[in-house]
This record gives sequence, C-alpha cells and structure tokens, in this order.
Amino acid sequence: MTIPRRTNGAFTNPLAFNRSFPSRNSFDQVVTTLHLRPEQYPYSLALREWVARNKGEKYVPTEVLKAFGFDAEQ
Repeated sequence: MTIPRRTNGAFTNPLAFNRSFPSRNSFDQVVTTLHLRPEQYPYSLALREWVARNKGEKYVPTEVLKAFGFDAEQ
C-alpha cells in the first residue's frame, strides 16, 4: 500500500510566487529626478550636495565620487 505524497501547491501554481522586480537604487532615483545624463553629473550642484550627504550611507558610483573629489575608498 502506497501512501499518497502531499505536494506543495505553491510549486505548481505560478501565481503563488511573489514576483519582485529589482528596484532602482537611491542614486538612480536622484539622477532621474534631476533629469541628469552621466556627462552632466560632475556639473550638477544638487547632485554634489546629495552625494556629500549620502556617500557613506547609500550607493554612489566610484566615478561620481572621484569626479566630486571625494575619497572612493570607504
């Protein structure tokens, strides 16, 4: 006599999975809000101020840190 196996319905139901899409990081959100292109980053005062306030807490690309004269090694 075989005992029927119980299955997890989540494995057979594609709607059971929580689909999370990668969210943009804070730096990307600021750049989008300021309507900046990468070649404009070094000339933006608002971006420089944001980087100065958040460089230790949030992701800032190394090239941007160097462009603003901040230490890229943390």
